[in-house]
Amino acid sequence: MQKISFEVNGKSVNVEVHPFSRLLDVLRNELELTGTKEGCGEGECGACSVFIDGILVNSCLVPTSQVQDCKVETIENIAQDNELHTVQQAFIETGGAQCGICTPGMIMATINILRSHPQASDNEIREGLAGNFCRCTGYTKIIDAVKKSIEEKKDESVSS
Repeated sequence: MQKISFEVNGKSVNVEVHPFSRLLDVLRNELELTGTKEGCGEGECGACSVFIDGILVNSCLVPTSQVQDCKVETIENIAQDNELHTVQQAFIETGGAQCGICTPGMIMATINILRSHPQASDNEIREGLAGNFCRCTGYTKIIDAVKKSIEEKKDESVSS
Protein backbone atom coordinates (compact mmCIF):
# COMPACT_ATOMS: atom_id res chain seq x y z
CA MET A 1 0.00 0.00 0.00
CA GLN A 2 1.14 3.51 -0.76
CA LYS A 3 -0.12 6.92 0.28
CA ILE A 4 -0.93 9.01 -2.79
CA SER A 5 -1.71 12.73 -2.55
CA PHE A 6 -3.37 14.64 -5.36
CA GLU A 7 -6.09 17.16 -6.05
CA VAL A 8 -9.54 16.13 -7.26
CA ASN A 9 -11.98 18.78 -8.40
CA GLY A 10 -10.09 21.45 -6.47
CA LYS A 11 -9.81 19.50 -3.21
CA SER A 12 -6.67 17.88 -1.84
CA VAL A 13 -7.04 14.16 -1.19
CA ASN A 14 -4.84 11.48 0.32
CA VAL A 15 -5.54 7.84 -0.35
CA GLU A 16 -3.74 4.74 0.74
CA VAL A 17 -3.96 2.26 -2.09
CA HIS A 18 -1.91 -0.19 -4.06
CA PRO A 19 0.18 2.04 -6.37
CA PHE A 20 -1.05 0.15 -9.42
CA SER A 21 -4.72 0.56 -8.51
CA ARG A 22 -6.53 2.12 -11.44
CA LEU A 23 -7.41 5.78 -10.98
CA LEU A 24 -10.94 4.88 -12.11
CA ASP A 25 -11.38 2.50 -9.17
CA VAL A 26 -9.95 4.96 -6.65
CA LEU A 27 -12.25 7.72 -7.91
CA ARG A 28 -15.34 5.52 -7.80
CA ASN A 29 -14.66 3.31 -4.77
CA GLU A 30 -12.41 5.31 -2.45
CA LEU A 31 -13.57 8.85 -3.24
CA GLU A 32 -17.19 7.95 -4.17
CA LEU A 33 -17.07 9.99 -7.40
CA THR A 34 -19.26 7.63 -9.39
CA GLY A 35 -19.96 9.96 -12.31
CA THR A 36 -16.91 8.58 -14.09
CA LYS A 37 -18.09 5.32 -15.64
CA GLU A 38 -16.36 2.10 -16.56
CA GLY A 39 -17.26 0.94 -20.02
CA CYS A 40 -14.63 -1.42 -21.36
CA GLY A 41 -11.83 -1.22 -18.78
CA GLU A 42 -9.30 -1.32 -21.63
CA GLY A 43 -9.03 2.34 -22.67
CA GLU A 44 -11.07 1.83 -25.81
CA CYS A 45 -14.44 3.44 -25.04
CA GLY A 46 -13.71 6.74 -23.26
CA ALA A 47 -16.49 6.38 -20.67
CA CYS A 48 -13.95 6.88 -17.87
CA SER A 49 -12.41 10.07 -19.27
CA VAL A 50 -11.05 12.61 -16.79
CA PHE A 51 -8.60 15.49 -17.02
CA ILE A 52 -5.21 15.09 -15.36
CA ASP A 53 -3.37 18.40 -15.28
CA GLY A 54 -5.64 19.54 -18.10
CA ILE A 55 -5.02 16.54 -20.35
CA LEU A 56 -7.92 14.23 -21.23
CA VAL A 57 -7.11 10.62 -20.30
CA ASN A 58 -8.86 7.29 -19.79
CA SER A 59 -8.75 6.78 -16.03
CA CYS A 60 -8.97 3.00 -16.43
CA LEU A 61 -5.44 3.04 -17.86
CA VAL A 62 -3.84 5.28 -15.23
CA PRO A 63 -2.18 3.73 -12.18
CA THR A 64 -3.03 5.90 -9.19
CA SER A 65 0.67 6.33 -8.42
CA GLN A 66 0.94 8.43 -11.59
CA VAL A 67 -1.35 11.15 -10.22
CA GLN A 68 0.85 11.98 -7.22
CA ASP A 69 0.77 15.80 -6.91
CA CYS A 70 -1.47 16.14 -10.00
CA LYS A 71 -4.78 17.89 -10.51
CA VAL A 72 -7.61 15.57 -11.53
CA GLU A 73 -10.92 16.89 -12.82
CA THR A 74 -13.93 14.59 -13.07
CA ILE A 75 -17.42 14.99 -14.49
CA GLU A 76 -18.61 15.98 -10.99
CA ASN A 77 -16.67 19.24 -11.33
CA ILE A 78 -18.30 20.33 -14.59
CA ALA A 79 -21.59 21.70 -13.21
CA GLN A 80 -21.03 24.68 -10.92
CA ASP A 81 -23.29 26.07 -8.19
CA ASN A 82 -26.05 23.59 -9.08
CA GLU A 83 -26.13 24.87 -12.67
CA LEU A 84 -25.40 22.56 -15.55
CA HIS A 85 -22.46 23.42 -17.77
CA THR A 86 -23.49 24.55 -21.25
CA VAL A 87 -22.13 21.27 -22.63
CA GLN A 88 -24.29 19.23 -20.25
CA GLN A 89 -27.32 21.32 -21.18
CA ALA A 90 -26.58 20.87 -24.89
CA PHE A 91 -26.47 17.08 -24.46
CA ILE A 92 -29.88 17.16 -22.78
CA GLU A 93 -31.43 19.50 -25.35
CA THR A 94 -30.19 17.55 -28.38
CA GLY A 95 -30.87 14.07 -26.99
CA GLY A 96 -27.14 13.30 -26.96
CA ALA A 97 -27.46 11.72 -23.51
CA GLN A 98 -29.17 8.36 -23.70
CA CYS A 99 -28.38 5.44 -21.38
CA GLY A 100 -25.69 7.42 -19.53
CA ILE A 101 -22.70 5.08 -19.71
CA CYS A 102 -20.79 7.07 -22.34
CA THR A 103 -22.25 10.48 -21.48
CA PRO A 104 -19.69 11.59 -18.85
CA GLY A 105 -16.81 10.72 -21.18
CA MET A 106 -18.51 12.36 -24.15
CA ILE A 107 -19.04 15.53 -22.12
CA MET A 108 -15.40 15.54 -21.01
CA ALA A 109 -14.29 15.00 -24.64
CA THR A 110 -16.55 17.86 -25.75
CA ILE A 111 -15.04 20.16 -23.14
CA ASN A 112 -11.63 19.13 -24.40
CA ILE A 113 -12.70 20.02 -27.95
CA LEU A 114 -13.94 23.43 -26.78
CA ARG A 115 -10.66 24.07 -24.95
CA SER A 116 -8.43 23.05 -27.84
CA HIS A 117 -10.59 24.04 -30.84
CA PRO A 118 -13.16 26.66 -29.79
CA GLN A 119 -14.37 26.96 -33.41
CA ALA A 120 -14.05 23.24 -34.19
CA SER A 121 -14.86 22.04 -37.68
CA ASP A 122 -16.87 18.88 -38.32
CA ASN A 123 -13.61 16.94 -38.79
CA GLU A 124 -12.14 18.33 -35.55
CA ILE A 125 -15.33 17.35 -33.72
CA ARG A 126 -15.15 13.82 -35.09
CA GLU A 127 -11.45 13.56 -34.21
CA GLY A 128 -12.14 14.93 -30.73
CA LEU A 129 -14.81 12.30 -30.11
CA ALA A 130 -12.90 9.46 -31.78
CA GLY A 131 -11.83 7.85 -28.48
CA ASN A 132 -15.40 7.66 -27.18
CA PHE A 133 -17.93 5.01 -28.11
CA CYS A 134 -21.70 5.17 -27.86
CA ARG A 135 -24.06 2.35 -28.67
CA CYS A 136 -27.33 4.27 -28.25
CA THR A 137 -27.35 7.45 -30.32
CA GLY A 138 -25.59 6.74 -33.59
CA TYR A 139 -23.47 9.84 -32.81
CA THR A 140 -25.66 12.33 -34.73
CA LYS A 141 -27.22 13.70 -31.56
CA ILE A 142 -23.85 13.78 -29.81
CA ILE A 143 -22.30 15.73 -32.68
CA ASP A 144 -25.32 18.05 -32.57
CA ALA A 145 -24.61 18.58 -28.85
CA VAL A 146 -20.98 19.47 -29.57
CA LYS A 147 -22.04 21.91 -32.30
CA LYS A 148 -24.61 23.47 -29.96
CA SER A 149 -21.90 23.81 -27.30
CA ILE A 150 -19.64 25.58 -29.78
CA GLU A 151 -22.46 27.97 -30.70
CA GLU A 152 -23.21 28.61 -27.01
CA LYS A 153 -19.53 29.32 -26.41
CA LYS A 154 -19.54 31.84 -29.30
CA ASP A 155 -22.62 33.51 -27.83
CA GLU A 156 -20.94 33.70 -24.39
CA SER A 157 -17.83 35.36 -25.82
CA VAL A 158 -19.92 37.88 -27.79
CA SER A 159 -21.95 38.86 -24.72
CA SER A 160 -18.88 39.14 -22.44
